Amino acid sequence: MIEIKLLGRGGQGAYLSAEMLAAAFVKEGKYATAFPMFGGERRGAPVNVFVRFDDKPIRLKSQIYYPDCCIITDPVLGKLPDALKGLKPGGVVIMNEPAPLQERPHPNAILVATVDATGIALAEVGRPITNTVMLGAFIQATGWVKLETVVETMKNYLSPKILEGNIRCVHRGFAEAKVMNFGGN
Repeated sequence: MIEIKLLGRGGQGAYLSAEMLAAAFVKEGKYATAFPMFGGERRGAPVNVFVRFDDKPIRLKSQIYYPDCCIITDPVLGKLPDALKGLKPGGVVIMNEPAPLQERPHPNAILVATVDATGIALAEVGRPITNTVMLGAFIQATGWVKLETVVETMKNYLSPKILEGNIRCVHRGFAEAKVMNFGGN
């Protein structure tokens, strides 16, 4: 089972992107779940969202403490001491950062992708809602799901009014992600 943690802010679409990602995994024949962990937070407050996928049915319902991958949708949240807490050895980190990192953000991180998600979102949809850009970077770094599958899935979740801009966002996130390998395979 692969476990993914998304760290974002309320209103940035982290939960929606987790739902779309889980649905894309299901479209590709996997079992997947997506769920948030937040209380009465308001827009802008940090939120954790989780995705699990596997070839077998998933019965586990708890939050993810030891993720295989962390997706950090807000650059400020990436600097928090617990942002990458529990990352498994050989882990993948996807960060909203305009420039490639000079060093790995966590000792267990092997693959690290950075993308200027805020800049891309502002250019394509006029708002700093980074979720679909981050999905594109995630796909580029991991290859765990196909870009075409995610784009098709987005059509079931996004209104026509915002769909085209978000499709451009996911494509740009995929194309512009800078993926660094810090060792391993």
